[in-house]
Amino acid sequence: MTKRLPFSIVDPHIHQWDPYHTPHQAALAVKLLGRFPRVLDRVAQLGAPQATIDTIGLTDYTLAPYLPENYVQDCSPFDVETIVHVEADWHHQHGLGVVEETRWISQLPFEQQNLKLGAIVGKADPLNPQFADILRAHMAASPLFRGIRCMAAHHPDSGVHAWNTEAHAYTNPIFLKRFELLAKHHLSFDAWAYSTQLADVTFLAKQFPETAIVIDHLATPVGVFGPVGRGTGKTQAQRDGIFSQWKDDIATLAQQKHVHAKVSGLLMPVLGHSFHKRRELANVETIIDLLTPFVEHAIDVFGYKRLMFASNFPMDKVTATLPDIINAKIEMISPYGDVALNAIFRENALNFYRIE
Repeated sequence: MTKRLPFSIVDPHIHQWDPYHTPHQAALAVKLLGRFPRVLDRVAQLGAPQATIDTIGLTDYTLAPYLPENYVQDCSPFDVETIVHVEADWHHQHGLGVVEETRWISQLPFEQQNLKLGAIVGKADPLNPQFADILRAHMAASPLFRGIRCMAAHHPDSGVHAWNTEAHAYTNPIFLKRFELLAKHHLSFDAWAYSTQLADVTFLAKQFPETAIVIDHLATPVGVFGPVGRGTGKTQAQRDGIFSQWKDDIATLAQQKHVHAKVSGLLMPVLGHSFHKRRELANVETIIDLLTPFVEHAIDVFGYKRLMFASNFPMDKVTATLPDIINAKIEMISPYGDVALNAIFRENALNFYRIE
């Protein structure tokens, strides 16, 4: 049963891509085999590293275009008014190539779907010598550009997919020096690191109290729900330890009052979910049972004024439908009152990304 909210939702974390027409890791395979989806899936499963497969679960949704009409179909019957596109690992990374994603997103037909593009979070790495030029190019490409994401996710378990070749990118002295430019240009930072790297995020936040920072996906505690990689989350004792350490480390991060958090991404396979292996989807009751401890702790340490609901679609759709995710999160947050619901599902995202 769909739980209605007395306001329109703002979703501050979705991804858009089109492997047929934009730089994409699987663009060649998609163009050659796109008419044969089963063959394409088999080739992708055989060709991709196991760590990548463990991260995405299934390949079909990553190999198909995900555009405004697809998102609107996924979120129906909920009324999502505004979205924020967060960089989707654009693969033309030479020179200013990543800025092409900001230009491409800006021209997508969101309005035709009665959906508003409220902000764009672009890709930029402070370790890139051209970082200053890339920031200026992003800002010139769209007035909706609000900040950057530089993924630092790198796990001690070599069997877990690394989104950054550096284990501690956020503490690199060069990274820290160039990061100062975000404050100069009044830009925000989406941090994505695994929970094993939360100390790095806290270190970064302490150096830049004037920069608005949000930790994506509550720092993705890999293996907290089941085995991942070579040896993460293999036993219940290990999983309990991952959860306990996550609680302590994210509470420490939350002490930095300029840091916000997205309640998102908790259904990605890399956390140890196995629904996709059985070709099943988690229902509302199951989602509530799995995620309530995380949501309650996040509200305890951040407070409802620094949390944002976000869908992370389509990355979580291998585990659950978006309406079921929204229904479950409404149920989990409702005990905190209507003001908390409005803040987490709408107002906090509007304020953080300065959406008019």
